[in-house]
Amino acid sequence: MSTAIFWPMMAQVLLTYAVYLLVSKRRIGAVKAGLATPSDYKVPFVEPEPSAAVARNLVNQFELPVLFYAACLALYVTGGAGTAAVAVAWAFVLARAAHCYIHVSSNRVRLRRQSFIVSLLLNLVQWVMLAIHII
Repeated sequence: MSTAIFWPMMAQVLLTYAVYLLVSKRRIGAVKAGLATPSDYKVPFVEPEPSAAVARNLVNQFELPVLFYAACLALYVTGGAGTAAVAVAWAFVLARAAHCYIHVSSNRVRLRRQSFIVSLLLNLVQWVMLAIHII
């Protein structure tokens, strides 16, 4: 079994931590700019523009990536974490990083959607690889 499958998983975790830091930075910036008060974040129904996309992206880090982590772990446990599985995992992380970058910068929905679909299809490939491996 190849432990190399854990490196893209760790990269995805690192991306999630980076988004946590960015949302914190943007929220503090919004307070300093007078766009929000600290109490606005008790139950943030309306997030100021500078931090809204980042906060939503943080939620995204716990949606599709959960299926990514499950697929990686299942591939590892069943002995299916070979070179191809690791390559697909890295491609997934790159697609998610692109999605994240687009979401927290220009937030161009068309590009963001395209990068999401790429990562979605790559995760599907992971699950198909697992199914083929265990057959």
